[in-house]
Amino acid sequence: MKKINLGIIEDERIVMDGLVMLFSEQPDICLHSTAGSMEDFLKNESVGDIDILLLDIQLPGMSGLEGIRPLKELIPGVEIIILTTHEDEEVIFKALYAGASSYISKRTPIQKVLDAVRTVHRGGSYMSPFIARKVFQYFAPIKKEEEKLTPRQKQIVQALVDGDSYKMIADKFLISNNTVADHIRTIYKKLHIHSKSELISKSFKGEI
Repeated sequence: MKKINLGIIEDERIVMDGLVMLFSEQPDICLHSTAGSMEDFLKNESVGDIDILLLDIQLPGMSGLEGIRPLKELIPGVEIIILTTHEDEEVIFKALYAGASSYISKRTPIQKVLDAVRTVHRGGSYMSPFIARKVFQYFAPIKKEEEKLTPRQKQIVQALVDGDSYKMIADKFLISNNTVADHIRTIYKKLHIHSKSELISKSFKGEI
């Protein structure tokens, strides 16, 4: 069976030593190339043989983010796994848009990093749970404001848009004026508005 040719770009010595120790013991992985900077890694003429690359973002000189595109051009088939302390959405999505296959926090147990390398080599992708949750939240559909309203509140909104007074609404739904007022206060609060005119404007714009 052909071994996975692995490269690592990492400038923290303690992290690099741990990764080297881990991957050197794996029968299915060949630790092909390691470097502490993007510039040093790109000087290696044999990096074109690498299948998977573990890449830190915060590096001396060229950053990992800046290096993704040059790496993909130099090694078209390489799968890049970001291994970093950066966990903010902007950095995550910049890395993924630039061509990284996976994104792992350095808080991830080292055994999971090994799992990630094997998963990506099989054609999959791997995210730390915390990172995966951020990605999911980013792409999850945003609930429309009308979905926050109860069926009764939606009926009252429509009545207000139709021009009904508080008393007319109370009579229509067989509730008291005070109950109507309570509903309307709740509706305004849920929709982050303060007046009937704002409510009508949102309705005409199709926002509720």
